[in-house]
Amino acid sequence: MMFFPSGELTGPPAQRSRKTLADLRNLFAHPEAADAAPDSEVYSVQWFAGGKAAAEGSLLWGCTHLQASRAGDEYFMTHGHFHALPTRAEIYLVASGHGLLLHMERSGHTWAESMTPGAVHYIHGEHAHRVVNTGTQPLVFWSCWPGDAGYDYASIAQHGFGLRVFEQHGEAVIVPSPNTEGSAP
Repeated sequence: MMFFPSGELTGPPAQRSRKTLADLRNLFAHPEAADAAPDSEVYSVQWFAGGKAAAEGSLLWGCTHLQASRAGDEYFMTHGHFHALPTRAEIYLVASGHGLLLHMERSGHTWAESMTPGAVHYIHGEHAHRVVNTGTQPLVFWSCWPGDAGYDYASIAQHGFGLRVFEQHGEAVIVPSPNTEGSAP
């Protein structure tokens, strides 16, 4: 069972993963900022996989809770990834909170979309995607994706993501990463 506003899933097939600052340390522009509280949760994901989760034609769905905080002056973010199969798209539906959805093409061209409650976001299968919480409350969003989409985290680890989002004077500031092509919403 799913509870839309809270983003909670219940029932025996629900699975959960959790990422901490220590897990994501090297994603931040200043990794040493994560050392102050390495066990702090950055985000958690609950999802339903079903019996043949990775089969072609299957759909997975779940909910992410991205905490409202920063590592130094950089906002908390999800890991970010391409899909292993670039023909597999994904959909996000925002339940609560505020943030940015970053899209990146393999060329490095990157742009951001504002995430607000009730917004639905389509993510093309060829685009890497990452979510950044720029609000003061957890950013809660539902997602649905093909079970056989797979994940390519290695490309992001090797080349980085095209945009970074920092807090400056109480405002979210979007900054292109070195050697990439990015644009703000």
